Amino acid sequence: MDEWVIWLIIAVVLGVVEILTLTAALGILGAAALITAVFAAIVPLPFQLLVFTAAATTGVLLIRPIALRHMHQPQLERFGVDALIGERAYVIDEVTGLSGRVRIGGEEWTARAYDETLVIPAGATVDVMQISGSTALVYPRE
Repeated sequence: MDEWVIWLIIAVVLGVVEILTLTAALGILGAAALITAVFAAIVPLPFQLLVFTAAATTGVLLIRPIALRHMHQPQLERFGVDALIGERAYVIDEVTGLSGRVRIGGEEWTARAYDETLVIPAGATVDVMQISGSTALVYPRE
């Protein structure tokens, strides 16, 4: 089997493993193996190892930090129940420290007062302070 085919197989295997693990390192090594496969057709094995080492080192030192920075960026938008925090809600049934019902964005939610000593009458406008399970903790709007 030709050496370039072996390097190509190594590149494909590393690429598949990278897809499964998302580490950013194995993909870079796969790219280095792919570059080495191109050189394998024209240079002997010792030079192929040098090409692989140089390409892998360059990739790990220059490209991996950039890839990791992009992979670990904070989430810019809130989704799910996190998006409800800070929203306005309307009290349907009186809200106490133990029970109540509110309407948040067209949906009815069970609710409790964020301050357990408060009693919030039906018809009041409140802010959603926290979501605990399927219960909204609310506080009256000033």
